[in-house]
Amino acid sequence: MGMGEPLLNLDALLPALVVATDRNALGISVRRITISTVGLPAGIRRLARENCQYHLAVSLHAANDELRNRLVPANRGFGIAAILSAADEYFELTGRRVTFEYVLLSGVNDQPQHARQLVELLHGRPALVNLIPYNPSPRAAFRTPSPAVTARFVELLTRGGLNVNIRHRKGDRIGAACGQLRREVPTVGLLGQ
Repeated sequence: MGMGEPLLNLDALLPALVVATDRNALGISVRRITISTVGLPAGIRRLARENCQYHLAVSLHAANDELRNRLVPANRGFGIAAILSAADEYFELTGRRVTFEYVLLSGVNDQPQHARQLVELLHGRPALVNLIPYNPSPRAAFRTPSPAVTARFVELLTRGGLNVNIRHRKGDRIGAACGQLRREVPTVGLLGQ
């Protein structure tokens, strides 16, 4: 995670994962590896056909294309329906449930109607929703929802029959939490002027 879109580079990713899981190399269990993607349907289908047993996490962040197009511009090229179809195929061929990552942004995608849309979208699918309250970043306009708003969102999802996990913050005070890793660029000129 955090190193670009892995499904755009499957020709390099898959051999690297073979080495990572080889007991004579790194020996990491396939059950401990997650491929995190923005949700490129062709790449998800290729993983499914190759019967990869890795966890698959799709950064969804919205339950409708209008909002997701704003939050995840790559969505304009394929849309949520194509992602879900590919995720369903991944589950059918591998038996591995898909995790849908959903960063809660205060006032953007954290309202009851958003939770109800997510329930409608994922209901009946063997999926896990990983809710991530936004970790603040000094240059971003987004805000973290209140604990009460987050709790209400979780309640609506669980009442709707979805499996939900809340990612608890770790490292946010030092700028090392989910979504905070970035290079700091000094505000002075390149030559220190």
